[in-house]
Amino acid sequence: MASENEFLLHALLMGIFITFLYDLLRVFRRVVPHRGFFVSAEDLLFWVYCGGEVFLLMYREGDGTLRWFAVMGALAGMCLYKKTVSPLFVKYASLALNWVLGILCRPLKWICRGFRKAAGRAGRGLGKLFARLRRRVKNRLTYFVKVLKIALKA
Repeated sequence: MASENEFLLHALLMGIFITFLYDLLRVFRRVVPHRGFFVSAEDLLFWVYCGGEVFLLMYREGDGTLRWFAVMGALAGMCLYKKTVSPLFVKYASLALNWVLGILCRPLKWICRGFRKAAGRAGRGLGKLFARLRRRVKNRLTYFVKVLKIALKA
């Protein structure tokens, strides 16, 4: 009986652990926004990892058999964590990380702004040069197209 109680406790803790890991993933997505393929890849890796962990728990402690009380224990752990800690953790952890990254990235923005201004001054001359070159190439191509049309009519 004691081993089944331990198994239930470990299943409950596994549910809490899985939900906590997913909250870490949610915080990462709030701090570093991305979509599509990368979100799907993250979810796939997350669920493959969690499936492996659950399998190992069932294998080690349940002798490889599916115990429904363990499944219910994991579900209860997930719900318990989701209703109590999860909303506060995701909100404040992402706020704190965004604040820290904002402080760390501010000097980097100043440096990049200085480089951008310097490149803008140097780039104006290059921009005029490229515009002149583009006009010349366009005029040349237009001239060759007209000559080709005349040659084809004759």
